[in-house]
This record gives sequence, structure tokens and C-alpha cells, in this order.
Amino acid sequence: MKIGELARKSGFRPSTIRFYESAGLLPPALRHNGQRHFAGDVKSYLSVIAFARKAGFTLAEIKVLFHGFEAGTPASRRWRSLNRKKIQDIELLVARLKKMQGLLKSSSRCRCETLQDCGRLMRSGRSGEF
Repeated sequence: MKIGELARKSGFRPSTIRFYESAGLLPPALRHNGQRHFAGDVKSYLSVIAFARKAGFTLAEIKVLFHGFEAGTPASRRWRSLNRKKIQDIELLVARLKKMQGLLKSSSRCRCETLQDCGRLMRSGRSGEF
């Protein structure tokens, strides 16, 4: 299938499909008269890429999903392996975001007249007194 047809059927722009191919996420397309012709199963790869991107995986992590395991490793084992790490990353990010949220809420109660006053409170460890 030509890249334009694949783009229409998959919802990806041709430039994105070319990028994924050059990044090694898609099997190389056959060339006929200089035009890319993709196998029908490329739509399945694009579906997996779209799902993984929505779940927060980077392109490097998706490449590991496709190519970072021994041949014959079941997809379920690949997902479980990558999911464990991604879930840990998300939990750390959520904790960091909650801490940031707390700091912002605290600074919203600021009664300082100057930023120097804020700095003195922060330096003294009394930043909760904003």
C-alpha cells in the first residue's frame, strides 16, 4: 500500500510514517519507482505506536518494545516489562507534581511585602508561613 493510502487509513500524516520508518519503528517499505509501498501489517504497528504514545511511552521505549527483546518474546511479556518501569516513572512524577502543587498552594497564601521577605522565610525553613 502506498504511503498516502496508509496515511488515510491510519490517520497518521505521511511525514510521521516516514519518520517512524527512518527511526526503525516500522519495517522498511519496499520501493517501486521511488515510491514507498508498505505491507498491510504496518497498520498494526501504527496502532501499537499510537497506543504506546497515548500511554506516555517515548519513541525510544517503543523501539525497545519492538526490537529490545529476544526474538519470539511474547507481546504480553514485552508490555509487562516496559509497563513496570513506566508505572514507576509515573508514580514518581505524580509525587513530584503533588509536591509542586503543595508549594504553589502555599505560595498563594503569601503575605510577604517583598521577595526578600519570602527569601528569609524560605531560608529559615518557615516557608509554610507564607
